[in-house]
Amino acid sequence: MRDRLAAAPNGVLEAVAAETGVSLLAVTECLPDGFRAFAPGETAEAAMLDMAEWGTVTVLVHSADLVLECKGPLPRGQFGRGFYNLAGGSPIGGHIRLDRCRTVGFVRRPFMGSADSASVVFFNGDGEAMFKVFAGRDAARQLLPDQVERFEALKARLCGAERRTD
Repeated sequence: MRDRLAAAPNGVLEAVAAETGVSLLAVTECLPDGFRAFAPGETAEAAMLDMAEWGTVTVLVHSADLVLECKGPLPRGQFGRGFYNLAGGSPIGGHIRLDRCRTVGFVRRPFMGSADSASVVFFNGDGEAMFKVFAGRDAARQLLPDQVERFEALKARLCGAERRTD
């Protein structure tokens, strides 16, 4: 799988996972060095709070039957009644079982003809994506430079040199 993803890292990783019978996390771990880094699930709240300052992002939920995208600023959240509850004021809202996050993945790679993509992926204990948060794009479909800087800084802070990259 590593050779396949090294040759073509820009496909739909969920499709590779379904085709090979492994988790999305296992596929993501096979991306080439530099395309992925991982932090423990305990850092999920820190990631969410940081991304609440980024401006407009895209939140994506991908299941076998749906790829749902919502664009807007990620609201700040807080824990209550077993959920991480996103505050109002944005098209993005809801209640997340953030305590079920086991791994926070940082994925930066080409995707489907796009020059670049940057996402923070929240993986559950089964190695599947709970949801993903993608850095925003400008009118020319290029990643917003300030969000790329924030993505890289958050990755460096949460993943650090001592944390695993594969």
